[in-house]
Amino acid sequence: MTPQNTSAEPVGAGASAGSAAKREKKKLNKESKQGITLWRYIAIRAFLIIPTVFILVTMVFMLMRMTGDPITAALGGRLTPDELANRVHEAGYDRPLIVQYLQYLGEVFTGNFGTALSDGRPVIEILTTFGSATLELTFYALIVALLVGIPLGKIAAYKRDSATDASLRIFAILCYATPVFFFGLLLKLIFSVWIPILPVSGRVSTHSSVELSDLVAPSGVNFVDALRLGNIDVLTDVILHAVLPALALGLLTGGVFLRLVRTNMIGTLSMDYVSAARSRGVVERRLINRHAFRPALIPIITVMGMQIAMLLAGAVLTETTFEWKGLGFMLAQYLVARDFVAVQGIVILLAVIVAVSNFLVDIIAALIDPRVRY
Repeated sequence: MTPQNTSAEPVGAGASAGSAAKREKKKLNKESKQGITLWRYIAIRAFLIIPTVFILVTMVFMLMRMTGDPITAALGGRLTPDELANRVHEAGYDRPLIVQYLQYLGEVFTGNFGTALSDGRPVIEILTTFGSATLELTFYALIVALLVGIPLGKIAAYKRDSATDASLRIFAILCYATPVFFFGLLLKLIFSVWIPILPVSGRVSTHSSVELSDLVAPSGVNFVDALRLGNIDVLTDVILHAVLPALALGLLTGGVFLRLVRTNMIGTLSMDYVSAARSRGVVERRLINRHAFRPALIPIITVMGMQIAMLLAGAVLTETTFEWKGLGFMLAQYLVARDFVAVQGIVILLAVIVAVSNFLVDIIAALIDPRVRY
């Protein structure tokens, strides 16, 4: 009589375990492939920054030289012909354009942007001194744009074709169609003249500026420096001075975000999975915030990179309107002085900021949506 094998596995157990192992291996391979794809995508996007910046530097150099050499543009009429010729020769602007271009490229890539002709300051010093002010204003404006555009865009999509939706769309059009300098002057008239509750111009008051000047190794970002100082009065003064410029610049982009969020959420609200979630009794707040808004987030993040360029462009007029002494304010001053050496350095830095911002936005979009990587 043959003894029975009491330890035999159940029928199909071995096949089931083998299938599970294959599925696990396939999952690991898929995750590994996605990781490699992500890093390859990041590497390609990072590499593309180099030719982008190179093209921008070349375009800025050539456009500045279309009006002649910088010294003649800035000092022509204020020097005798002989003095002007000597200055041009000493600076090397009488050499062939290709020689000047190659020399300029070498200086730029070593961090030497030249010296401003109007005030004799090194351009790199101008960039480091006033760049933090522009970045601070851009950050404030981006916060305003997100706080205005995203919630109101959700409401407009949910209340589609209602009086609320129509009102919000008109508001969005007014936001991005109104010139930023006009909107800034209007805000100053209302909140600094008619209702004098906010400062009319500047980044801080004189008293706060003195307090901040005593800080060791200041960052140049007044909000951060005020926090380090630990003085609540200075911090309040910094915030009050930032309100009007941030509103003037932020609402410009906030109108774009509002329309974008509305358009994308209308598309996702009509999807079958949203209807299925509603039929299962999912509450409307969760339905809007999780099921409809998250899938609509990718186009918003993608466009956000382009809006940073709009914010930096608007910063020139905003800073001039509110005497917010950042790169935009200084750019306007150097354009008036026809100081093209300083103008070149400022424009190149702004272009680099836009290129890096778009790179970071692309990476965030790829992390959220794997389809972007392919």
